[in-house]
This record gives sequence, C-alpha cells and structure tokens, in this order.
Amino acid sequence: MQITGRDKLEEFIGEHTDTKSWIDNWVADTKLAEWKTPQDIKNSYASASFLAGNVVIFNVKGNRYRLEVLVAYKTRTVVILRISTHAEYSKSQKRKK
Repeated sequence: MQITGRDKLEEFIGEHTDTKSWIDNWVADTKLAEWKTPQDIKNSYASASFLAGNVVIFNVKGNRYRLEVLVAYKTRTVVILRISTHAEYSKSQKRKK
C-alpha cells in the first residue's frame, strides 16, 4: 500500500515520542500490505474500527491514541487523515453528532 500524509505521523511522533515504535511498525506493515477488503485489515489489526467511506480507525499504544485513515482499496492507497489522543478523538466525535 502507498501511504500519503506521513508528515502528520512525523509531527505527532515529535509531540508523543512514545508512539514512534508503534507508528514505525504500522508504516512498515502497511507498505507491505495487500489490503483488498476491510477483512484484510482486520486479520492484522483485530481492534481496527471501520466507518463509512472506507475510513479505518486504528488503536495506537493500547488505545491511548487513535489513527484515522482513508483506505482506497482499488488504488492501494492509505491516506492519513488524523492522529490524536483518544480523548481528543472522542471529543471530536461528540462534536460531529
């Protein structure tokens, strides 16, 4: 898979250094992945959540943080939408309702 928006991950790592190894591993895994369906993601990341429009939420570091991506299965592209603390993510979800 191709990953776009990695600058957001690098910026987040700068602020939350404890996420570096998890994010580096996720990037490496994702680059090698052949995700064609949500089930392919679920097979590797059992705690991933799936939203409308091919948006996937990954729990980072035991759910302390949330990584929100858009997966374009046909073009093999993963777009980083946002990464935040779980509290920030929850707060943004309440605003959407």
